[in-house]
Amino acid sequence: MTFDPNLAAIRFGSGRSPLFDLPREADALLAELDTGQLYDVTGFGDTRPSMAEFQAAAKVARAARGTDALDAEEAAFREVRVAANTFYYGAVRSGLARHVGAEFGFAARLETFWADHFTVIARNVAQRHMVSTFVQDAIRPHIHGSFSQMLKAVATHPMMLIYLEQTRSVGPESIQGKRLKCGLNENLAREMLELHTLGVGGPYSQTDVTELAELLTGLTYRAKDGFYYNPRLAEPGAETVLGVTYDEADGIANILTAMDDLASHPQTAEHIARKIAAEFVADEPDPDLIDAMKEAFVATDGDLPTVYGTMLDHPAAWAPKLQKVKSPLRFITSSMRALGVTGDAVAQADGRKTRELILGPLRVMGQPWEKPNGPDGWPDESAAWVSAQGMAGRISWAMSAPRVLTDGQLPDPRVFVETALGGLASQDVIFAASAAEARPDGVGLVLASPAFQRS
Repeated sequence: MTFDPNLAAIRFGSGRSPLFDLPREADALLAELDTGQLYDVTGFGDTRPSMAEFQAAAKVARAARGTDALDAEEAAFREVRVAANTFYYGAVRSGLARHVGAEFGFAARLETFWADHFTVIARNVAQRHMVSTFVQDAIRPHIHGSFSQMLKAVATHPMMLIYLEQTRSVGPESIQGKRLKCGLNENLAREMLELHTLGVGGPYSQTDVTELAELLTGLTYRAKDGFYYNPRLAEPGAETVLGVTYDEADGIANILTAMDDLASHPQTAEHIARKIAAEFVADEPDPDLIDAMKEAFVATDGDLPTVYGTMLDHPAAWAPKLQKVKSPLRFITSSMRALGVTGDAVAQADGRKTRELILGPLRVMGQPWEKPNGPDGWPDESAAWVSAQGMAGRISWAMSAPRVLTDGQLPDPRVFVETALGGLASQDVIFAASAAEARPDGVGLVLASPAFQRS
């Protein structure tokens, strides 16, 4: 089994598109990592309104109830809400456009994978528009770097610190801990071990979780600084995690060293190799593929492009049978690509189209935008996406959305089946497309077909 351009586009990219040629070699996919970032959004520090500004405006509006200033303050808060919503919908479209408008979409797929691996979820409306800034700051710049760089960027980003309540974690014996009578929050430490590095069932104990939580005290956030290390919150004394002792005197440097150590752990290598292979190739990846990717991770100290390249060079990556079911997000973005929708058209869509064609359908299909159930992100298993409601949502979208996305200029279904699937189209799908009485029906049948749902 060797490189296949059609599989490369569907399994490792964001799908076939009439606007782009198929990749001709694995290196073409890897080269996409270095071509610059499409459809940027602003980072956490530059986004307006900030969370602090949103919360301040809401507080002023609440305080004005029952006073003559109520109308003016509520109007001011409405302006803040509108600005936050405008940024949020723009960020949704930018995220979609990175899949739709890319030559192949391998980089966009990796961005989505890593954003899910390091899940951040907004806890309230003031945070909703800020999740994309986490992806912009901590994920996108590091998909072509080392795993340790990404881990450190993620763990020190304000959105992760806020989501996993690290901002509430105080060393019990620290200066602030003694004064305020507060203590540890172990969320970040636990997820760093269980989800981000070693994996569920990894070689760590509750003692390691507690010691790491104590080591991480001091990592916090404040509005005027963003990420901030506050030694007054730090638990005094050395901490020992996985048998390695970190001296209290080194403060933030010791925390970053501990993250480097976790990133380079052999169990981390296996966990990350398995997750990447499960994302792209199969729910139960070939053990030889996992071993090869793990060895590449260890040999290069977590150089991610080398790990990706090892996957793309392995025969198991090119098994002809389509083994994964596309997530709802992948279904929608690959459908847009197949229909010839441009990235610019997605990025410039209005709020109504964003809600009606993207956000609402994603919710119906079971993958509401940036809202997985918890810090473990979306399920790896294809079966999670096969439900009666979810499949009904896909069929409904396939039958109605293409006409809107193409302004009524739908392709001939007999041509579209080749555009969307290439050599992976079954005779049943080809016949259904050619026998359809109307173009919307034929196009919808292709997009709703089992062949198009898989990768």
